Amino acid sequence: MAVCALTPLAAVSAGQVMDLVMSVAAGVLATFLGLFVSRRRPANPVGPLLGLVGLAPPLVMLTDTYDHVNLSRPLPGAEAIHQLAAGLWTIWYVPVLLLMLVFPSGRLPSGRFPRLVLYGVLSDTLVFNVTAVMDPTRYMPPFEDYGHPLPTLPESAVWMSFLALGLFMVLLVCAGLVMRGRYRAAGPVERAQLKWFALGAVALPGTLLLCWTDYLLFGHVGVLIWVGLISLCLGVPSLAALAILRHDLYDVDRATSAVVTWGLVTAGLLAVYSAASFTGGLALGRGSAMAASAVTALVAVVLVPVKNRVRRSVDRRFYPVRERALAAVNELEREVHAGRARPEQLEEVLRDALREPRLRVGYLLPGGTEFHDTAGAPVVQGAEVRLAGRPIGIIDGPCPREVATAGALLVETVRLRLELHRALDEVEASRSRLLRTGYRERRRLERDLHDGAQSRLVSLGMALRLAQRHLADGSVDVDGLLDQAVAELGTAVAELRKLAHGLRPSSLDDGLGPALEALAARAPVRLDWRLDGRPLPDDIATTAYYVASEAVTNAVKHAEATSIGVAVGGNEDGALYVTIRDDGRGGADPGRGSGLSGLKDRVAALGGLLHITSTPGGGTTVEAVLPCAS
Repeated sequence: MAVCALTPLAAVSAGQVMDLVMSVAAGVLATFLGLFVSRRRPANPVGPLLGLVGLAPPLVMLTDTYDHVNLSRPLPGAEAIHQLAAGLWTIWYVPVLLLMLVFPSGRLPSGRFPRLVLYGVLSDTLVFNVTAVMDPTRYMPPFEDYGHPLPTLPESAVWMSFLALGLFMVLLVCAGLVMRGRYRAAGPVERAQLKWFALGAVALPGTLLLCWTDYLLFGHVGVLIWVGLISLCLGVPSLAALAILRHDLYDVDRATSAVVTWGLVTAGLLAVYSAASFTGGLALGRGSAMAASAVTALVAVVLVPVKNRVRRSVDRRFYPVRERALAAVNELEREVHAGRARPEQLEEVLRDALREPRLRVGYLLPGGTEFHDTAGAPVVQGAEVRLAGRPIGIIDGPCPREVATAGALLVETVRLRLELHRALDEVEASRSRLLRTGYRERRRLERDLHDGAQSRLVSLGMALRLAQRHLADGSVDVDGLLDQAVAELGTAVAELRKLAHGLRPSSLDDGLGPALEALAARAPVRLDWRLDGRPLPDDIATTAYYVASEAVTNAVKHAEATSIGVAVGGNEDGALYVTIRDDGRGGADPGRGSGLSGLKDRVAALGGLLHITSTPGGGTTVEAVLPCAS
């Protein structure tokens, strides 16, 4: 029996040699993919099954070539090999059927039905191959003169082959039902894997349909079936490997839509060609092939422009949830542009459209490294949203990639609005902190003046008044009293200088360089500093000094640093960069304590930015960017 077997019509030719070479190449590629999957997933039998798919093309073509060589040059055992290969075509399909049952985990789904389908595939394949080998029917040309050197069945038992073939088709449908059941019970990752595999596995029934189409259109097999066989041999291993190793590389729904769309267009062309061939054969006789080709080409020109309409129809039929989500995102964009909605409603809109109440949208704020929702809660995983090649957000939930891409502009708008709100909140908080700091410093100055210089000056005034009253009678040691007054006056002056130094270091009177040199001299650890030497405005120099001083103090007091480096220099953008690095234990938190937050406020008051990088065990880097340096 030769159902769906390749039966070329001529002796070995250059074309057949090329077919053999291409078959071997396709088999090698499929086998390589199977080995690659086995290496990455050694406990999963999917890899060996993919390798088995790769054995079919070279094995079938080698036996076919051996048959054709025997037609011109007799070879030993050719008739026996031809008889044994009668059912060999099933090895194109059986590995794919087994993959349909165990993909992607490598295990059968629970239940009795999948086991029955597995046993049925194995036993039916064995029965069909045995009955095909023992079929006494005369072979088709050009092998009609071949005998049957191996034992054969009685002609009355030939029906067993047709029964086994019919059962094979039933088992194919059952394997599809097993895949559907696995898909319904699977999670998001396994569903994506099954979709990728289904794209390749659809070549199995497609090849059988192309085989029958070959019979109907050309009277023999060997033209259209090659399209299906190549798709089966290359598509199944490639897409299965992709599903196992990188299922998220591309939007599988989009790929499925494209395949279905082009499949419908191609089917339409084949239908037109068949109808044109039949009609032309009735009207024009032997010249009908030319007419059929012309009509098909004309229809192709008409069908290609309507491909997009076909695709939209396919999407509405196969992916109604995705289409609903795309429509909802587009509607939200229109409402936002019209001022009737806010872009922050994206999460709510996607939840309703995708029917996933737990869906969350995370936004990557400018300058940040983590995703957060509009409430500030972290979002750690999901479908990435990219704009101009860079990530701007993620959608945690079963969201098609095409929907995530469609919402990119809304995500960008929301994250910029969040950044603006955060900046405004920080400005308000900074103003509050500066106000509280001013009040606190005012109270401190008042207390220090009252308890220090003020009390000494009052005491000095009282001593001088006492000396004045007793200057004539000589009852008071005026010289001693004046010496004490001078000492008190000196102490008061020193305290006033100390207070003034707290407001602005006196070393800054000579410039930032001498102030940094004095800071290095007072530091209890090694401190290396570098200044580019340009003159700086007083407010910039004072802020730069306080940034360096506070960072050095923190490094010595909290980080247990042994070496500190201070670099102050300008850049091409006209800003002044103050960078302090230490080799301490790191882990500095700007939110704890008032030192670093106070520095941030001081820098922000000049319109600058303060960046702190502090990894545990890796030291701390404090960098202030101060604008308008001259």
